[in-house]
Amino acid sequence: MIEVTTPRGPFKVWTKRVGNNPRIKLLLLHGGPGFPHEYFEAFDDYLPNEGIEYLYYDQLGSYYSDQPEMTDEMLALPRFVDEVEQVRRALRLDTDSFYLLGQSWGGLLAIEYALKHQDHLKALIISNMMASIPQYNDYAKNVLMPAMDPKVLAEAKQLEAAGKYEDPRYLELLIPNHYEKHVIRMPMNQWPDPLKRSFDHMNPKVYIPMQGPSELGASGKLANWDRTADLKNITVPTLIIGARFDTMDPKHMEWMSKQIPKGQYLYCPNGSHLAMYDDQRTYMRGLVEFMKGVDSAMTNERSSSSHV
Repeated sequence: MIEVTTPRGPFKVWTKRVGNNPRIKLLLLHGGPGFPHEYFEAFDDYLPNEGIEYLYYDQLGSYYSDQPEMTDEMLALPRFVDEVEQVRRALRLDTDSFYLLGQSWGGLLAIEYALKHQDHLKALIISNMMASIPQYNDYAKNVLMPAMDPKVLAEAKQLEAAGKYEDPRYLELLIPNHYEKHVIRMPMNQWPDPLKRSFDHMNPKVYIPMQGPSELGASGKLANWDRTADLKNITVPTLIIGARFDTMDPKHMEWMSKQIPKGQYLYCPNGSHLAMYDDQRTYMRGLVEFMKGVDSAMTNERSSSSHV
């Protein structure tokens, strides 16, 4: 448990280290916001075999960490960024080893962190996240929704208009027609246990104010977030991971990789928003190759400069 300072006083956040590698330490920023780290347990079958150290971390308000009342000041994006920086310092991560991976909302947070603190990063991984919520909403409206059965979409929209997000019928419609197509491409009764636990442990008091209650787009505090113009300022090696069936536009994510000076793109042709599960081999292989490639390039760079 790491103590972090916030506008409402000190609280504790949960972290867990797996493995030991002085040159590759991967801090994981989970999605949501308000989901826990648990779905990242997909990495347990891959990263230890590659000798990569990784660090689980539940952001404040998530299941394993303290869950204070999340007032507006607590839900402010700069506060989340500052929390990550406090965690980095407590874990003694820096440019010789610090890789940061953010998935979904965690990817948004990772972009924000890099724009403020990239001097501490060795490399950055933005997984399944666009650089603009307005463009994500456009993609949902113009691509994902028209692909749904019109009757299903109409009924889901009707429930949303009536504010009936808690109505069991809402999830009954969205699970087969949205989640199993764009979030994770497998029937819900086959979802991996870490993912089920993540959904069970989600904190709606963080998720709904930030993301909004609809699963077909974002309408909360993040609705106007857009960093497309700032990607060029991220100078550390960066991997963007996108997937064919993602809720996020894979073409936009490829475009992002070209805006970042040292950007690369990993495309998961069989994957969705949780490509770490439904296109696992492509995802894990690409992630490991990127991290080891950055480490190798930097080691060679240091070695040649020391010879000079």
